[in-house]
Amino acid sequence: MSEHISNVTFHDRVDDALRNQILHTALDRATGRFQSLRANALAELQDADVVRDRARLIRAHTLSKLDTYLEQFVANVEKAGGHVHFARDANALNEIVNEIARTRNVRGVVKGKSMISEETHLNHALEAEHIRVVETDLGEYIVQLAGETPSHIVAPAIHKTKEEIGELFHQKINIPYTDDPALMTAAARHVLRREFLDADMGISGVNFGVAETGSICLVENEGNGRLTTTAPRIHVALMGIERLVPNLDDLSVMLQVLARSSTGQKITVYTNLITGPRQDDEGDGPDELHVILLDNGRSKVLATEVAEILYCIRCGACLNACPVYREIGGHAYGSVYTGPVGAVLTPALEGIAPWSDLPHASSLCGACRQVCPVRIDIPRMLLVERDWATRAGKLQWWLRLGLRMYSFTVTRPTLFKLATTAGRWGSRLVGASSGGWIRSLPPPLNGWTQSRDFPAFAQKSFSEQFEASRKK
Repeated sequence: MSEHISNVTFHDRVDDALRNQILHTALDRATGRFQSLRANALAELQDADVVRDRARLIRAHTLSKLDTYLEQFVANVEKAGGHVHFARDANALNEIVNEIARTRNVRGVVKGKSMISEETHLNHALEAEHIRVVETDLGEYIVQLAGETPSHIVAPAIHKTKEEIGELFHQKINIPYTDDPALMTAAARHVLRREFLDADMGISGVNFGVAETGSICLVENEGNGRLTTTAPRIHVALMGIERLVPNLDDLSVMLQVLARSSTGQKITVYTNLITGPRQDDEGDGPDELHVILLDNGRSKVLATEVAEILYCIRCGACLNACPVYREIGGHAYGSVYTGPVGAVLTPALEGIAPWSDLPHASSLCGACRQVCPVRIDIPRMLLVERDWATRAGKLQWWLRLGLRMYSFTVTRPTLFKLATTAGRWGSRLVGASSGGWIRSLPPPLNGWTQSRDFPAFAQKSFSEQFEASRKK
């Protein structure tokens, strides 16, 4: 699932991102707009809190009976004429897709947006078999032309400005430079239309699978998803085992919160429900439908303290609200899943050892929990994984030392009182806002004072204020 960026640490990637002013411009434009659209769309939803609570219950119920609903879903997909494959891990999924392609002489593939394909690096696996792969979601197409990876769950090219995209299109698809979004979209549409008609296989993601009917649901705004799943003779749908809902009524609840939380729409332009391949009396659709269900650690996560992260419906709202993501973007995380959800999901799926920095990529402000349409308690799980990292010996030495000193101090009331008194007076020596004459702290604390004043402690401690109040 990881990008395996060799010899580049998380902190190096963060440092590069913080220095990238073009990235900040792009993120400021996009995340602010997404947040505003989301707030307005939810304000227009009657009983929005009730709907969100219902959506959470649906996710919790489904995962509590996941084996039952998976069996039902598989049976109904096959009843409708589709084929179902189980993939234990990324390699297994890639091999299943390659096998389907080999036995059916597939030479060209068009893809709709799929986080699963990013998780397994499917494009590389197909290209290794000399199969041409073209991304058809506009954001994914931009990222593919640039030779990059997506940096956002919903908006893959959120890290790029329209000026950068204009220059990219000029270089890669040979059109006159323009930064007009309408002209660039038209140029991409012109190029991609032929790809849909020539492709042998279409690969898509799945937003939700409906256990009761064996249907798969895809939501999108560009129409590329519908072309990907109907124009080629073979449709392969990639789906995490957790992405189920029991029935169509439950699906309608999820759709009410998904679009509003991701793009601020009441519903996306295209909501596709696909049940089986093309039937004899139907004029459109693929000859074959293959649904591949990926585990890749998900069943293991279900048995942990962070199982709640599998409630996620991939709306991206937590990324847009996160002050850390808005400063460093998605690529700094080094993982397919970025932002607050990725900071929990990636270590949960791949282990804490290689990803011990990600749970610390948060201020624990709670904004992610507040905007999540299914109310996932991400801050709690970040703390759980920080504990995992500590127990695995992955905490920096200076932080381990600091925590031990803190523990030693706070468990001794007299020492704690002396320390807070000293801290109160010492904090007034640092920073212009408090009238102090020390402008910079020594490493590693100088990272704080490089860009802001050290906050002065309160004039009176809580204990002193409490005593004064009690005397009154």
